[in-house]
Amino acid sequence: MKQTFHPDTRFVGVDVASTELVVNVYGQPQTTSLTNNRSCVLAWLAKLPADAVIAVEATSNYHELLLGLAHDTGRVCYLLNPKDVRHYAKSTGARSKTDRVDAMVIARYLAKEHAHLHVWHPPSAASQTLDRLLTRRAKLINAKGAIQKSLAGLPDLKTQVGEVMNKLERLIDCIDTRIEKATKALPEGGEQATRLRTIPGIGLLTSAMLTNLFIRVPFTGADAVVAFAGLDPRANDSGHKRGRRSLSKRGPAELRRLLYNAAMSAARTKLWKPVYEHERKKHLPTTAALVILARKILRIAFALFKTQTDFDPSIIQKACAKP
Repeated sequence: MKQTFHPDTRFVGVDVASTELVVNVYGQPQTTSLTNNRSCVLAWLAKLPADAVIAVEATSNYHELLLGLAHDTGRVCYLLNPKDVRHYAKSTGARSKTDRVDAMVIARYLAKEHAHLHVWHPPSAASQTLDRLLTRRAKLINAKGAIQKSLAGLPDLKTQVGEVMNKLERLIDCIDTRIEKATKALPEGGEQATRLRTIPGIGLLTSAMLTNLFIRVPFTGADAVVAFAGLDPRANDSGHKRGRRSLSKRGPAELRRLLYNAAMSAARTKLWKPVYEHERKKHLPTTAALVILARKILRIAFALFKTQTDFDPSIIQKACAKP
């Protein structure tokens, strides 16, 4: 929900690290620092004006304590996309990047752009648990690949590496079980995820992430979902020149990865293969054709969620009319 504020409202930017918070109030040249723990944050909030508005960049999870406590005390909070803040800093002519500068840029961005931002609301416990499980699983998959690659040239360790891989696989299976359980803990989560998995190409992980996303974020339409995922093509035109399109990649990278994997799986099915081949006949590279497929899958998934209807293969024909 977008809000307007009194002209005297204090806009507070906070640069968050694992152990420290650097704070700036827009219009003030100085910054203050405090320890990123519960007691220090509560003491700082107690001194902050009740109508102060707070913004932080999304971090791994270091921002969660501050946002949670600030929301509990009635403050309006915003969680910003780091990429947007970084581009904004460049547009203002920022010539350095320090914690102090970052806090001041966040405060300025909030003061100038709050009318175009969405107020942050805390996720439910089930939503937060599912999000963390998906994030940790993705990191585990990356670690597994790195281990395999780094030890590939050591045949003498083949047995030991195999044992490690087997243990990692069992750990991943355990996390998958918990992901399925956490999805069912969402409001109608099990039903929604099952519905999404009827779309060829969508499996456990993609259905879990999309179910969590659709329940948590009140998207206005499929275009907003595509933009959130960063799968929207960014124009690069000027005058009579039509530049090369590229993805905005603004949203969660893991969401794009899962949707791309879903598209690769779907392209091998009887239902989706003609769609994929149709895009390839336009002389598009494989990656571009799969991205288009991922976008179509995402649109259909959102339509099923909104209409609470089961997947109908005939709707793919309609989806093909819009990239």
